[in-house]
Amino acid sequence: MFTALAVSREAQNRTELSIRNLTRQLRTLRSATIAINSTTHTFPPAIPAQQQAVLEAIHGPKLTH
Repeated sequence: MFTALAVSREAQNRTELSIRNLTRQLRTLRSATIAINSTTHTFPPAIPAQQQAVLEAIHGPKLTH
């Protein structure tokens, strides 16, 4: 539980968005896996610029101890 709280607070700090807003924006970014004639294809989501900026803010600089 404490880890989830720490991760969510770090995401809030890096993106300057509330957790609710953050999850709403990123919820739609899902890949699709389709099987056609015994061949499986995975299609990545098309990521709009606003959501790409959020993802880049979350990844941010590497953390050190």
